[in-house]
Amino acid sequence: MEHVDYLVIGAGMSGLGFANWIRAEAAQRGRPAPTVRVCEAADEPGGYCRTVVEDGFVWDYSGHFFHFKHPAIEAWLRARMDGEVRTVTKLSSIRVAGGDVDFPFQKNIHQLPKAQFIDCLVDLYFRDEAKVDATPGSFKEMLYRRFGRGIAEAFLIPYNTKLYATDLDRLDRDAMGRFFPHADVADIIRNMRAADNASYNATFTYPARGAMEYVRALLRDLPDDAVALRCPVTAIDLRRRVATTAAGEIGYGRLVSSAPLPALLGLCGLPVEPGVFTGNRVLVWNLGFDRKGPTGVHWMYFPDPDRVFYRVGWYDNIMGSDRMSLYVEIGLPDDGAPVDPLALRARVLDDLRAEGIVGDHQLVASHTVTMTPAYAHITQRSIAAVASARRTLEAAGVYSVGRYGGWTYCSIEDNLLETQALAAALGPLL
Repeated sequence: MEHVDYLVIGAGMSGLGFANWIRAEAAQRGRPAPTVRVCEAADEPGGYCRTVVEDGFVWDYSGHFFHFKHPAIEAWLRARMDGEVRTVTKLSSIRVAGGDVDFPFQKNIHQLPKAQFIDCLVDLYFRDEAKVDATPGSFKEMLYRRFGRGIAEAFLIPYNTKLYATDLDRLDRDAMGRFFPHADVADIIRNMRAADNASYNATFTYPARGAMEYVRALLRDLPDDAVALRCPVTAIDLRRRVATTAAGEIGYGRLVSSAPLPALLGLCGLPVEPGVFTGNRVLVWNLGFDRKGPTGVHWMYFPDPDRVFYRVGWYDNIMGSDRMSLYVEIGLPDDGAPVDPLALRARVLDDLRAEGIVGDHQLVASHTVTMTPAYAHITQRSIAAVASARRTLEAAGVYSVGRYGGWTYCSIEDNLLETQALAAALGPLL
Protein backbone atom coordinates (compact mmCIF):
# COMPACT_ATOMS: atom_id res chain seq x y z
CA MET A 1 0.00 0.00 0.00
CA GLU A 2 1.29 3.43 -0.98
CA HIS A 3 1.83 5.86 1.91
CA VAL A 4 2.14 9.64 1.62
CA ASP A 5 2.70 12.39 4.11
CA TYR A 6 -0.23 14.41 2.72
CA LEU A 7 -3.17 13.13 0.75
CA VAL A 8 -5.16 15.89 -0.96
CA ILE A 9 -8.67 15.40 -2.32
CA GLY A 10 -9.42 17.68 -5.25
CA ALA A 11 -7.06 19.25 -7.80
CA GLY A 12 -8.74 22.64 -7.78
CA MET A 13 -7.20 25.89 -6.59
CA SER A 14 -7.43 24.93 -2.91
CA GLY A 15 -5.93 21.46 -3.26
CA LEU A 16 -3.16 22.49 -5.64
CA GLY A 17 -2.47 25.55 -3.51
CA PHE A 18 -1.92 23.41 -0.41
CA ALA A 19 0.32 20.98 -2.34
CA ASN A 20 2.56 23.93 -3.26
CA TRP A 21 2.49 25.64 0.13
CA ILE A 22 3.38 22.54 2.16
CA ARG A 23 6.38 21.86 -0.08
CA ALA A 24 7.46 25.50 0.22
CA GLU A 25 7.05 25.31 4.01
CA ALA A 26 9.36 22.29 4.15
CA ALA A 27 11.96 24.03 2.00
CA GLN A 28 11.83 27.10 4.22
CA ARG A 29 12.43 24.94 7.27
CA GLY A 30 15.28 23.07 5.60
CA ARG A 31 13.34 19.81 5.66
CA PRO A 32 13.00 17.22 2.87
CA ALA A 33 10.04 17.75 0.58
CA PRO A 34 7.03 15.84 1.96
CA THR A 35 5.32 13.27 -0.21
CA VAL A 36 2.05 14.67 -1.52
CA ARG A 37 -0.60 12.93 -3.61
CA VAL A 38 -3.50 14.92 -5.05
CA CYS A 39 -6.45 12.71 -6.03
CA GLU A 40 -8.82 14.20 -8.60
CA ALA A 41 -11.96 12.42 -9.80
CA ALA A 42 -12.16 14.34 -13.10
CA ASP A 43 -9.97 13.79 -16.15
CA GLU A 44 -8.28 17.18 -15.80
CA PRO A 45 -7.32 19.43 -12.89
CA GLY A 46 -8.90 22.75 -11.97
CA GLY A 47 -12.24 21.89 -10.40
CA TYR A 48 -14.62 24.67 -11.45
CA CYS A 49 -11.64 26.77 -12.55
CA ARG A 50 -11.47 25.16 -15.99
CA THR A 51 -11.35 26.60 -19.49
CA VAL A 52 -12.98 25.54 -22.77
CA VAL A 53 -11.69 26.65 -26.18
CA GLU A 54 -14.07 26.27 -29.09
CA ASP A 55 -14.05 27.89 -32.55
CA GLY A 56 -11.68 30.59 -31.34
CA PHE A 57 -13.74 31.41 -28.24
CA VAL A 58 -12.16 31.05 -24.79
CA TRP A 59 -14.66 30.32 -22.03
CA ASP A 60 -14.45 29.24 -18.41
CA TYR A 61 -16.91 27.02 -16.60
CA SER A 62 -18.18 30.38 -15.41
CA GLY A 63 -16.69 33.84 -15.01
CA HIS A 64 -13.53 33.24 -12.95
CA PHE A 65 -11.98 36.65 -12.47
CA PHE A 66 -9.28 37.10 -9.86
CA HIS A 67 -9.57 40.03 -7.47
CA PHE A 68 -6.16 40.10 -5.84
CA LYS A 69 -5.73 41.96 -2.57
CA HIS A 70 -2.42 40.34 -1.64
CA PRO A 71 0.40 41.29 -4.05
CA ALA A 72 2.59 38.38 -2.98
CA ILE A 73 -0.02 35.81 -4.06
CA GLU A 74 -0.53 37.53 -7.42
CA ALA A 75 3.23 37.84 -8.02
CA TRP A 76 3.79 34.17 -7.16
CA LEU A 77 1.15 33.07 -9.68
CA ARG A 78 2.23 35.45 -12.43
CA ALA A 79 5.85 34.29 -12.16
CA ARG A 80 4.62 30.82 -13.17
CA MET A 81 2.26 31.85 -15.97
CA ASP A 82 2.71 32.16 -19.72
CA GLY A 83 0.85 34.50 -22.04
CA GLU A 84 -0.92 37.81 -21.53
CA VAL A 85 -2.68 38.57 -18.25
CA ARG A 86 -4.85 41.69 -18.31
CA THR A 87 -5.67 43.85 -15.31
CA VAL A 88 -9.09 45.36 -15.90
CA THR A 89 -11.13 48.05 -14.15
CA LYS A 90 -14.57 46.52 -13.71
CA LEU A 91 -17.56 47.90 -15.61
CA SER A 92 -20.74 46.35 -14.26
CA SER A 93 -24.35 47.43 -14.24
CA ILE A 94 -27.85 46.34 -13.31
CA ARG A 95 -30.75 46.20 -15.75
CA VAL A 96 -33.76 47.67 -13.92
CA ALA A 97 -37.01 48.92 -15.45
CA GLY A 98 -35.51 48.83 -18.94
CA GLY A 99 -32.54 51.02 -17.98
CA ASP A 100 -29.05 50.43 -16.60
CA VAL A 101 -27.93 51.38 -13.10
CA ASP A 102 -24.32 51.23 -12.01
CA PHE A 103 -23.32 48.61 -9.47
CA PRO A 104 -23.74 48.64 -6.49
CA PHE A 105 -27.44 49.36 -6.79
CA GLN A 106 -27.96 50.87 -3.35
CA LYS A 107 -25.38 53.60 -4.02
CA ASN A 108 -26.83 54.48 -7.42
CA ILE A 109 -30.59 54.69 -6.93
CA HIS A 110 -30.44 58.27 -8.28
CA GLN A 111 -29.99 56.70 -11.73
CA LEU A 112 -33.47 55.13 -11.58
CA PRO A 113 -36.54 56.69 -13.17
CA LYS A 114 -37.65 59.60 -10.98
CA ALA A 115 -40.71 57.97 -9.41
CA GLN A 116 -38.82 54.78 -8.49
CA PHE A 117 -35.88 56.81 -7.19
CA ILE A 118 -38.18 58.78 -4.90
CA ASP A 119 -39.79 55.58 -3.59
CA CYS A 120 -36.37 54.08 -2.80
CA LEU A 121 -35.07 57.27 -1.19
CA VAL A 122 -38.16 57.84 0.95
CA ASP A 123 -38.18 54.21 2.16
CA LEU A 124 -34.48 54.46 2.95
CA TYR A 125 -34.86 57.74 4.86
CA PHE A 126 -37.88 56.65 6.89
CA ARG A 127 -36.66 53.15 7.76
CA ASP A 128 -36.91 52.18 11.39
CA GLU A 129 -33.60 53.43 12.80
CA ALA A 130 -34.10 51.42 15.97
CA LYS A 131 -33.89 48.24 13.90
CA VAL A 132 -30.98 49.19 11.64
CA ASP A 133 -28.30 48.21 14.15
CA ALA A 134 -30.30 45.43 15.81
CA THR A 135 -29.33 41.89 14.85
CA PRO A 136 -31.59 40.71 12.02
CA GLY A 137 -32.85 37.15 11.94
CA SER A 138 -32.10 36.48 8.27
CA PHE A 139 -30.47 37.83 5.12
CA LYS A 140 -33.82 39.10 3.83
CA GLU A 141 -34.57 40.84 7.12
CA MET A 142 -31.15 42.52 7.00
CA LEU A 143 -31.92 43.88 3.52
CA TYR A 144 -35.26 45.36 4.59
CA ARG A 145 -33.89 46.84 7.81
CA ARG A 146 -30.76 48.35 6.32
CA PHE A 147 -32.03 49.66 2.99
CA GLY A 148 -35.82 49.96 3.23
CA ARG A 149 -38.49 48.32 1.14
CA GLY A 150 -37.84 50.24 -2.10
CA ILE A 151 -34.18 49.30 -2.54
CA ALA A 152 -34.70 45.79 -1.19
CA GLU A 153 -37.55 44.94 -3.53
CA ALA A 154 -36.22 46.74 -6.63
CA PHE A 155 -32.98 44.73 -6.77
CA LEU A 156 -31.49 43.14 -3.67
CA ILE A 157 -34.24 40.62 -2.94
CA PRO A 158 -35.27 39.57 -6.48
CA TYR A 159 -31.68 39.30 -7.69
CA ASN A 160 -30.40 37.26 -4.76
CA THR A 161 -33.50 35.06 -4.83
CA LYS A 162 -32.69 34.21 -8.46
CA LEU A 163 -29.03 33.65 -7.60
CA TYR A 164 -29.52 31.42 -4.56
CA ALA A 165 -32.74 29.81 -5.84
CA THR A 166 -34.19 29.83 -2.34
CA ASP A 167 -36.13 31.99 0.09
CA LEU A 168 -33.68 34.55 1.49
CA ASP A 169 -35.29 34.20 4.92
CA ARG A 170 -33.47 30.85 5.14
CA LEU A 171 -30.03 32.45 4.84
CA ASP A 172 -27.89 33.84 7.64
CA ARG A 173 -27.88 37.63 7.88
CA ASP A 174 -24.17 37.62 6.91
CA ALA A 175 -24.47 34.97 4.20
CA MET A 176 -22.38 36.98 1.72
CA GLY A 177 -19.84 38.27 4.23
CA ARG A 178 -17.48 40.95 2.90
CA PHE A 179 -18.80 40.41 -0.62
CA PHE A 180 -22.03 42.23 0.12
CA PRO A 181 -21.63 45.97 -0.67
CA HIS A 182 -22.99 47.70 2.41
CA ALA A 183 -23.70 51.44 2.32
CA ASP A 184 -25.25 53.83 4.81
CA VAL A 185 -27.48 56.80 4.05
CA ALA A 186 -24.53 59.20 3.87
CA ASP A 187 -22.75 56.95 1.34
CA ILE A 188 -25.86 56.80 -0.82
CA ILE A 189 -26.50 60.55 -0.75
CA ARG A 190 -22.83 61.39 -1.32
CA ASN A 191 -22.71 59.10 -4.34
CA MET A 192 -25.39 61.18 -6.07
CA ARG A 193 -22.84 63.97 -6.57
CA ALA A 194 -19.52 62.13 -6.87
CA ALA A 195 -19.55 58.47 -7.85
CA ASP A 196 -17.59 56.14 -5.60
CA ASN A 197 -18.54 52.61 -6.59
CA ALA A 198 -15.41 50.88 -5.36
CA SER A 199 -15.93 47.35 -4.09
CA TYR A 200 -13.86 44.26 -3.34
CA ASN A 201 -13.70 43.50 -7.09
CA ALA A 202 -13.23 47.01 -8.49
CA THR A 203 -10.34 45.62 -10.55
CA PHE A 204 -9.66 42.09 -11.66
CA THR A 205 -7.13 40.13 -13.66
CA TYR A 206 -7.83 37.67 -16.43
CA PRO A 207 -5.47 35.62 -18.65
CA ALA A 208 -5.99 35.73 -22.41
CA ARG A 209 -6.01 31.93 -22.44
CA GLY A 210 -8.61 31.63 -19.69
CA ALA A 211 -8.63 31.02 -15.94
CA MET A 212 -7.04 27.60 -16.47
CA GLU A 213 -3.72 29.46 -16.68
CA TYR A 214 -3.88 29.95 -12.92
CA VAL A 215 -4.27 26.20 -12.50
CA ARG A 216 -1.27 25.59 -14.76
CA ALA A 217 0.71 28.01 -12.61
CA LEU A 218 -0.08 25.90 -9.53
CA LEU A 219 0.94 22.73 -11.36
CA ARG A 220 4.29 24.11 -12.57
CA ASP A 221 6.39 23.40 -9.46
CA LEU A 222 4.74 20.11 -8.48
CA PRO A 223 6.34 16.77 -9.36
CA ASP A 224 4.88 15.10 -12.44
CA ASP A 225 3.38 12.29 -10.37
CA ALA A 226 1.87 14.52 -7.68
CA VAL A 227 -1.61 14.68 -9.26
CA ALA A 228 -3.59 11.51 -9.98
CA LEU A 229 -6.46 12.19 -12.40
CA ARG A 230 -9.53 9.95 -12.76
CA CYS A 231 -8.77 8.81 -9.23
CA PRO A 232 -11.75 9.49 -6.97
CA VAL A 233 -11.52 8.77 -3.25
CA THR A 234 -14.36 6.42 -2.36
CA ALA A 235 -13.85 5.88 1.37
CA ILE A 236 -11.71 7.13 4.25
CA ASP A 237 -10.81 5.11 7.34
CA LEU A 238 -10.12 7.76 9.96
CA ARG A 239 -8.73 5.32 12.52
CA ARG A 240 -6.23 3.66 10.15
CA ARG A 241 -5.62 6.87 8.16
CA VAL A 242 -6.18 5.03 4.94
CA ALA A 243 -8.13 6.24 1.90
CA THR A 244 -9.64 3.92 -0.68
CA THR A 245 -9.21 5.29 -4.21
CA ALA A 246 -9.75 4.12 -7.76
CA ALA A 247 -6.05 3.19 -7.79
CA GLY A 248 -6.13 1.27 -4.51
CA GLU A 249 -5.57 2.12 -0.87
CA ILE A 250 -3.34 5.02 0.14
CA GLY A 251 -2.11 5.54 3.67
CA TYR A 252 -1.58 9.13 4.73
CA GLY A 253 -0.19 11.17 7.59
CA ARG A 254 -2.70 13.96 7.09
CA LEU A 255 -5.49 14.55 4.65
CA VAL A 256 -6.60 17.87 3.13
CA SER A 257 -9.90 17.93 1.24
CA SER A 258 -11.60 20.57 -0.89
CA ALA A 259 -14.53 18.26 -1.62
CA PRO A 260 -17.96 19.51 -0.48
CA LEU A 261 -18.06 19.00 3.28
CA PRO A 262 -21.14 16.73 3.31
CA ALA A 263 -19.47 14.48 0.71
CA LEU A 264 -16.29 14.32 2.82
CA LEU A 265 -18.29 13.41 5.91
CA GLY A 266 -19.96 10.62 3.95
CA LEU A 267 -16.58 9.27 2.81
CA CYS A 268 -15.47 9.20 6.45
CA GLY A 269 -18.61 7.39 7.59
CA LEU A 270 -19.69 10.36 9.70
CA PRO A 271 -23.33 11.41 9.98
CA VAL A 272 -24.73 14.29 7.94
CA GLU A 273 -27.86 15.90 9.34
CA PRO A 274 -30.50 16.14 6.58
CA GLY A 275 -31.21 19.61 5.27
CA VAL A 276 -28.20 21.31 6.87
CA PHE A 277 -25.93 21.57 3.83
CA THR A 278 -28.02 22.98 0.99
CA GLY A 279 -27.05 25.09 -1.99
CA ASN A 280 -28.05 25.91 -5.52
CA ARG A 281 -27.10 24.72 -8.97
CA VAL A 282 -25.83 27.15 -11.59
CA LEU A 283 -26.29 26.26 -15.23
CA VAL A 284 -23.94 28.23 -17.46
CA TRP A 285 -24.34 28.77 -21.18
CA ASN A 286 -21.22 30.07 -22.93
CA LEU A 287 -22.28 31.61 -26.23
CA GLY A 288 -20.18 32.82 -29.18
CA PHE A 289 -21.61 35.07 -31.89
CA ASP A 290 -20.44 36.20 -35.29
CA ARG A 291 -19.90 39.86 -34.34
CA LYS A 292 -19.75 42.33 -31.47
CA GLY A 293 -22.66 43.30 -29.30
CA PRO A 294 -22.87 45.89 -26.49
CA THR A 295 -19.61 47.46 -25.37
CA GLY A 296 -18.58 49.26 -22.20
CA VAL A 297 -19.74 46.50 -19.85
CA HIS A 298 -18.06 43.40 -18.42
CA TRP A 299 -21.06 41.89 -16.69
CA MET A 300 -24.66 42.83 -15.97
CA TYR A 301 -27.14 41.75 -13.29
CA PHE A 302 -30.78 40.95 -14.03
CA PRO A 303 -33.23 41.00 -11.08
CA ASP A 304 -36.29 40.74 -13.35
CA PRO A 305 -37.98 37.39 -12.56
CA ASP A 306 -39.17 37.23 -16.18
CA ARG A 307 -35.56 36.78 -17.34
CA VAL A 308 -34.23 33.27 -16.88
CA PHE A 309 -30.67 34.40 -16.14
CA TYR A 310 -29.41 36.39 -13.18
CA ARG A 311 -26.13 37.51 -14.77
CA VAL A 312 -24.58 37.93 -18.21
CA GLY A 313 -20.87 38.56 -18.81
CA TRP A 314 -18.90 39.65 -21.88
CA TYR A 315 -15.52 37.97 -22.38
CA ASP A 316 -15.00 39.95 -25.59
CA ASN A 317 -15.17 43.27 -23.76
CA ILE A 318 -12.58 42.06 -21.28
CA MET A 319 -10.13 40.81 -23.90
CA GLY A 320 -10.93 43.28 -26.72
CA SER A 321 -11.93 40.59 -29.21
CA ASP A 322 -14.09 41.26 -32.28
CA ARG A 323 -16.90 38.74 -31.68
CA MET A 324 -19.39 38.77 -28.82
CA SER A 325 -18.52 36.06 -26.32
CA LEU A 326 -20.93 35.66 -23.41
CA TYR A 327 -21.34 33.65 -20.27
CA VAL A 328 -24.92 33.43 -19.05
CA GLU A 329 -25.72 32.13 -15.55
CA ILE A 330 -28.99 30.59 -14.36
CA GLY A 331 -29.63 29.74 -10.71
CA LEU A 332 -31.57 26.54 -10.04
CA PRO A 333 -32.58 24.66 -6.89
CA ASP A 334 -30.35 21.69 -6.13
CA ASP A 335 -33.37 19.45 -5.73
CA GLY A 336 -32.47 16.70 -8.18
CA ALA A 337 -35.09 17.79 -10.70
CA PRO A 338 -34.01 17.12 -14.30
CA VAL A 339 -32.83 20.09 -16.34
CA ASP A 340 -33.04 20.45 -20.13
CA PRO A 341 -30.03 22.62 -21.06
CA LEU A 342 -31.10 23.01 -24.72
CA ALA A 343 -34.55 24.24 -23.72
CA LEU A 344 -32.90 26.71 -21.37
CA ARG A 345 -30.56 27.85 -24.15
CA ALA A 346 -33.56 28.69 -26.32
CA ARG A 347 -35.03 30.67 -23.41
CA VAL A 348 -31.68 32.40 -22.87
CA LEU A 349 -31.49 33.50 -26.50
CA ASP A 350 -35.05 34.81 -26.41
CA ASP A 351 -34.33 36.80 -23.25
CA LEU A 352 -31.06 38.15 -24.65
CA ARG A 353 -32.97 39.42 -27.68
CA ALA A 354 -35.65 40.94 -25.46
CA GLU A 355 -32.95 42.84 -23.56
CA GLY A 356 -31.31 44.11 -26.79
CA ILE A 357 -28.09 42.20 -26.17
CA VAL A 358 -28.57 39.98 -29.22
CA GLY A 359 -30.01 41.35 -32.45
CA ASP A 360 -29.51 39.74 -35.82
CA HIS A 361 -26.38 38.02 -34.55
CA GLN A 362 -25.65 34.45 -35.57
CA LEU A 363 -24.78 31.97 -32.83
CA VAL A 364 -21.66 30.18 -34.06
CA ALA A 365 -20.52 28.25 -30.97
CA SER A 366 -21.85 27.27 -27.56
CA HIS A 367 -20.94 25.24 -24.50
CA THR A 368 -22.81 24.44 -21.30
CA VAL A 369 -21.92 23.21 -17.84
CA THR A 370 -23.93 22.81 -14.65
CA MET A 371 -22.13 23.39 -11.35
CA THR A 372 -23.51 21.45 -8.38
CA PRO A 373 -23.14 22.79 -5.76
CA ALA A 374 -22.49 26.36 -6.86
CA TYR A 375 -23.43 28.77 -4.05
CA ALA A 376 -23.73 27.29 -0.57
CA HIS A 377 -26.75 28.32 1.47
CA ILE A 378 -25.11 29.72 4.60
CA THR A 379 -27.46 29.37 7.54
CA GLN A 380 -27.13 29.33 11.31
CA ARG A 381 -27.46 25.54 11.19
CA SER A 382 -24.78 25.14 8.52
CA ILE A 383 -22.35 27.45 10.36
CA ALA A 384 -22.68 25.37 13.54
CA ALA A 385 -22.44 22.09 11.60
CA VAL A 386 -19.26 23.20 9.82
CA ALA A 387 -17.58 24.13 13.09
CA SER A 388 -18.55 20.81 14.68
CA ALA A 389 -17.49 18.73 11.66
CA ARG A 390 -14.15 20.47 11.40
CA ARG A 391 -13.37 19.79 15.06
CA THR A 392 -14.12 16.09 14.58
CA LEU A 393 -12.14 15.83 11.34
CA GLU A 394 -9.11 17.77 12.54
CA ALA A 395 -8.84 15.55 15.60
CA ALA A 396 -8.31 12.71 13.10
CA GLY A 397 -5.80 14.62 10.95
CA VAL A 398 -8.30 15.66 8.26
CA TYR A 399 -8.69 19.28 7.14
CA SER A 400 -11.65 20.48 5.08
CA VAL A 401 -10.81 23.62 3.08
CA GLY A 402 -12.08 25.88 0.33
CA ARG A 403 -15.50 27.24 -0.57
CA TYR A 404 -17.22 23.87 -0.41
CA GLY A 405 -15.02 22.32 2.25
CA GLY A 406 -15.95 25.22 4.50
CA TRP A 407 -19.48 25.57 3.07
CA THR A 408 -18.94 29.29 2.77
CA TYR A 409 -18.76 32.26 0.39
CA CYS A 410 -15.20 33.19 -0.53
CA SER A 411 -12.90 34.14 -3.39
CA ILE A 412 -10.26 32.01 -5.07
CA GLU A 413 -7.58 34.17 -3.46
CA ASP A 414 -9.20 33.38 -0.10
CA ASN A 415 -8.78 29.67 -0.87
CA LEU A 416 -5.08 30.16 -1.57
CA LEU A 417 -4.59 32.18 1.61
CA GLU A 418 -6.49 29.61 3.69
CA THR A 419 -4.38 26.70 2.44
CA GLN A 420 -1.20 28.72 2.81
CA ALA A 421 -2.09 29.37 6.45
CA LEU A 422 -2.87 25.68 6.96
CA ALA A 423 0.53 24.70 5.54
CA ALA A 424 2.22 27.17 7.90
CA ALA A 425 0.27 25.75 10.85
CA LEU A 426 1.29 22.19 9.95
CA GLY A 427 4.91 23.22 9.27
CA PRO A 428 6.21 22.37 12.76
CA LEU A 429 4.98 18.82 12.21
CA LEU A 430 7.04 18.25 9.06
